[in-house]
Amino acid sequence: MDFSVIDWEDILQATWDTLTMTGVSLFFTLLLGLPLGVLLFLTSKRQLLEQGLVYNLLSFVVNILRSVPFIILLIVLIPLTLLLVGTSLGVAGTIPPLVIGTTPFFARLVENVLREVDRGIVEACQAMGAKTHQIILHALLPEALPGLLAATTVTTIALVSYSAMSGVIGGGGLGDLALRFGYQRFQTEVMIVTVAILVILVQAMQYLGDFLVRKFTRK
Repeated sequence: MDFSVIDWEDILQATWDTLTMTGVSLFFTLLLGLPLGVLLFLTSKRQLLEQGLVYNLLSFVVNILRSVPFIILLIVLIPLTLLLVGTSLGVAGTIPPLVIGTTPFFARLVENVLREVDRGIVEACQAMGAKTHQIILHALLPEALPGLLAATTVTTIALVSYSAMSGVIGGGGLGDLALRFGYQRFQTEVMIVTVAILVILVQAMQYLGDFLVRKFTRK
C-alpha cells in the first residue's frame, strides 16, 4: 500500500467536519432530548405528573423515530432538511437528520436513567414541600448525573457512527471521504485511514465519558 497518495488536507478537513457534525448535533440532541426524557419519566405510571395519555403518545412517537434505520431517515428527511438549512448536502445538511435520529434515542436513555434514582429521594423532597421543578432540578437530575453522562457518551458515539453513514448522501466528513475515495475509487489506503481515525475518535470519547462518570459518581 502507498499511503503517500493520500491527501492529508482532505483527511484533516473530513475529520474536522465529522467533529463539527457530532458536536453541533450533540448540543441540539441534549437540548431537545433531556426535557423530552424528563417529560417521559414524569408522565409515566406512579410518577409526579402521571398522565397515561401523554406518556403513551410521546412514547409512541419516540418508538417510531427509533425504529426507522438512520440511512432511511436521511433520505426521508431531505425535504425537511432543505426547508431548515437550505441544503441536504455537506455538514449543514447532515445535522437536522442527526438531531432527529438521536433525540428520541437519548430521551429514552434519560427516562431509563431517571427510573434508577431512589424513589425515597423524591418522596423526601415532597415531604419537605418541594415543588415539581425543584425536585427535578435539585434532586432528580443531580442524583442521575453519572447515568446522564454515560447516556451522553453512548449518544455521542452513536452520532459519530451516524455522521459516517451520512456519506452515502454526500453528507461530508470521514464517511463521505471513505465512500468517494476508499470505495468508489478503490483507494484502500483512504479507507484504512478513515476507519482508524473513527476508531480513535470513538475510543477517546468513551475514555472521556468513563472518566466523567467516575468523577461524578458518589463514593
